[in-house]
Amino acid sequence: MQASRHDRFASAIGAQYEIERALGRGGAATVFLAHDRKHDRCVAIKALHAELTLALGAERFLAEIRLLARLTHPYILPLYDSGEAAGVLYFVMPYVSGESLRERLEREGRLPVPDALRIARQVAEALGYAHAENVVHRDIKPENILLTSTHALVADFGVARAISRAADQRTTAAGVAVGTPAYMSPEQAAGETHIDGRADIYSLACVLYEMLAGAPPFTGPTPQAVIASRFNSPPPRVTAARPAAPARAEAAIVRALALLPAGRHATAAEFAAALPAPDEAATSRGRWRWWPFAVV
Repeated sequence: MQASRHDRFASAIGAQYEIERALGRGGAATVFLAHDRKHDRCVAIKALHAELTLALGAERFLAEIRLLARLTHPYILPLYDSGEAAGVLYFVMPYVSGESLRERLEREGRLPVPDALRIARQVAEALGYAHAENVVHRDIKPENILLTSTHALVADFGVARAISRAADQRTTAAGVAVGTPAYMSPEQAAGETHIDGRADIYSLACVLYEMLAGAPPFTGPTPQAVIASRFNSPPPRVTAARPAAPARAEAAIVRALALLPAGRHATAAEFAAALPAPDEAATSRGRWRWWPFAVV
């Protein structure tokens, strides 16, 4: 976010939120750490980039985002607030002082099998709840899975849905694809108009594969090559990269990575049930553990 735009935005929301510093910048938004003056708490504010704000339009986009406030689940990062200030669309969420699954993967390469299974099961539980509310995440990836002292939290729930509903069905007018190539389902990559919960199951299978193997199942030198690989190659076997991975987990991943949605598990709960329990997969090489982080 440009300095002048940042200053105008900070001034416009200053009565309610005091922005302390930028936490990071992604393809769609800049995230700020802020203090909620009214409730005396730390929050994270995601401010959409100017080109995306212009492409979407405030009224329609915020109408979609407000629908997500009804999602209440222990494994879903809630939406506190949303609005427009100084021409900037923004969302307010709890600030999680800890790390994302992406950060842990970057540090460890791959996770102990019980850890990977438990995270996948908790994310699947969150997805199952949201799908029952007719909300599809559309962008499940390690960056959107936060690790607290006790469990995983799925972040940015419905943001991709709001983008896709408020803009073009395939990509936004600003050229931002709805989804992430390494984890995107084939139907999302093909720009299909109807996306259901089985797209999230596909993405979660990609994440579980990466937690076990140390890399996503489909890779390539460019985003286009990554997307093309899932159409041109069968789902890889996680045991090829990690022979100690449980056979049940491998079978569940292969099914969830089916090219057509009809070939996958019908629900997130069915996918979770196909996985072995974390304690069943515990070995002498590592038992389930969480890093000591907490939700502020």
